[in-house]
Amino acid sequence: MHNLTRSETLTCWALQLTVAGILLQTLYFKFTYAPETEVIFGPRGGRPAATAVGILELICVVLLLLPRTAALGAALALFVISGALFTHLTSLGIEVAGDGGLLFGLAVAVALGALVVLAYRWRQLPLLGTHR
Repeated sequence: MHNLTRSETLTCWALQLTVAGILLQTLYFKFTYAPETEVIFGPRGGRPAATAVGILELICVVLLLLPRTAALGAALALFVISGALFTHLTSLGIEVAGDGGLLFGLAVAVALGALVVLAYRWRQLPLLGTHR
């Protein structure tokens, strides 16, 4: 297995914490179906869809914070946030309810952070059979 250098490990942890932090802070809105969430999910499955996405994001957070599952968490986060980015670019728009593009920017940050974590930790993905 490829061992990360100290610098790579610190970079990964900084990004894992950042991605997890962004996903974690949005959970309140999804689980309470706040007005902002209603604007986004109302025409896209409503409260059940918001709750399902929230559950997936919570799983991402937990996986990202555990060293043995960080790669899997990054992969899942990239998958989940791809749906958000696709929705922003195809039907929702960059700016949502006058947020100046904040939610889109956070989605981009999650995607980039998860991608970098995966670039370093991809060998730790269970499906590749090389993790330990």
